[in-house]
Amino acid sequence: MSTTLKIDFVSDVSCPWCAIGLSALEQALTAVQGDIQVDMHFQPFELNPQMGPEGQDVTDHLTQKYGSTAEQQAQIRATIRQRGAEAGFTFNPEGRGRIWNTFDAHRLLAWADVEGAPGQQHALKKALLTAYHGRAESPADHAVLLAACEAVGLDPARAQAVLSSDEFAAEVREREQFFTRAGISSVPAVIINQRHLISGGQPAAVFEQALRQIAAEAM
Repeated sequence: MSTTLKIDFVSDVSCPWCAIGLSALEQALTAVQGDIQVDMHFQPFELNPQMGPEGQDVTDHLTQKYGSTAEQQAQIRATIRQRGAEAGFTFNPEGRGRIWNTFDAHRLLAWADVEGAPGQQHALKKALLTAYHGRAESPADHAVLLAACEAVGLDPARAQAVLSSDEFAAEVREREQFFTRAGISSVPAVIINQRHLISGGQPAAVFEQALRQIAAEAM
């Protein structure tokens, strides 16, 4: 008899470690299939909520935000590409190019969670991460967002209606504030059964061990 765990995956589309963490978590879920089922929801977190519509060059942004040099950033990108390969996620070898505002992407993810079929929010999250980190497409570009929705079977007309309005804006802000108040200050943050936190883009083995331990305790 399998155990069902609730997972809140708190993350941002612009975060490369979130792409790594999700892919590693998926590997872990494959390993525990049959023993553990999950009810997974993707929760919003904006690394750069004040980012303007024009975006910012990624090297300039990281230097300004963290004080890192171009050489340090190149080393980090190499590490990210290696960890991505281990988790089954392929990063664009040319990098992301620019940092963009992701609020509209989060609104669509909130919509998919409420109105989409089971699994469609997950599929949309993967499509958005691949569009940005795999192909360096802008997650602020409505054409990119609509293409991702259509690719995973979500209604593009309904998605356009969401983007053309302020639907789900209040819900996204409320969820962001909820997780910030709960102490989440970096992502990815994987919260299991609303009480167990796994921080960062961990390897699949770490996720698998935690899932099995929590499931055993829940039985």
